[in-house]
Amino acid sequence: MHTPTTTRRHALHLLAAAAGLAALPALAASPAKIPMEVWKDPNCGCCKDWIVLMEQAGFAVTVHDSGNSAVRAKLGLPVQYGSCHTALVGGYLVEGHVPAADVHKLLKDKPKALGITVPGMPIGSPGMDGPEYGGRKDPYDVLLVTKSLMGSTVSTRVFTSYRSQVYSMPINLGTICQFFGKRMSPDEARALVAEQARELGDRP
Repeated sequence: MHTPTTTRRHALHLLAAAAGLAALPALAASPAKIPMEVWKDPNCGCCKDWIVLMEQAGFAVTVHDSGNSAVRAKLGLPVQYGSCHTALVGGYLVEGHVPAADVHKLLKDKPKALGITVPGMPIGSPGMDGPEYGGRKDPYDVLLVTKSLMGSTVSTRVFTSYRSQVYSMPINLGTICQFFGKRMSPDEARALVAEQARELGDRP
């Protein structure tokens, strides 16, 4: 099952409408942070970028600069589904460059599963979308990983597919950062959305 999605043009109009209503008041709210623990390579810049995006999306992240492979193996995720960092949140494993919207969906739906993963390091995924990649966005899937009854093997299915550029709903700060392709504070996001809304208002 996929999260509701919208095209870039539709998303821009939705952002503009939100700005016109109340300049995105939801961005100013400060809900309780969700604890997340991450194990990563100390020299991996893309892991750091992903962690920043998680923090912007409402997670309180505790970082360990080692142990990624060991934690992944202990939890029972096969190496072919691995990436450069492993996280635990709400009792679930989150492996690799998973979008924040999918982590929130996982915690909301509470499936009987080990967790979710984006195997490898696909360019264009969260944390792998810096300016050095020139806007390139490779297709990828977020996989839901389920252990067998005996716990010795796992099975996977597509949790969310990013085979074209789509944006998860409802709109939040993480969605806006994904849409514009850069990390922003709530104030920066409000200002940019207001600017885009003015541009739309000037068009016939």
